[in-house]
Amino acid sequence: MLHILWAEIAIKAAIGGILLVAPLIALSILGLQRPDIGFWPRIVGGLSFSIAASIWIGLQYPNARGSIGPAALVPINLTTAAVLIAALVMGTAASTRRGKLVIAISAVSLLAFGFLEIAHA
Repeated sequence: MLHILWAEIAIKAAIGGILLVAPLIALSILGLQRPDIGFWPRIVGGLSFSIAASIWIGLQYPNARGSIGPAALVPINLTTAAVLIAALVMGTAASTRRGKLVIAISAVSLLAFGFLEIAHA
């Protein structure tokens, strides 16, 4: 279970950090639609980084109150995956093949994390 949580910390912290620092460049590289301003991508990056930090706090300080544990990560991952899959099905996820591939890989990764956390809870 610890390996799953550490992998989730690494991925969410990296994506969150990139979206906080260079949101518009990151979206362009990934083939996703680039907004005029980076406000919303930065918000998503901040949330992703915050989730990673909370998981890390829970691992480093098991008695800490307020950290996100595996049980709370299941709905976060599965709901986010469902939203990404719905966007793919409706055709609103991305305008490029590369963007659709990135969204699909993200959705599958989130589903995998969610189901692994259910299996190991």
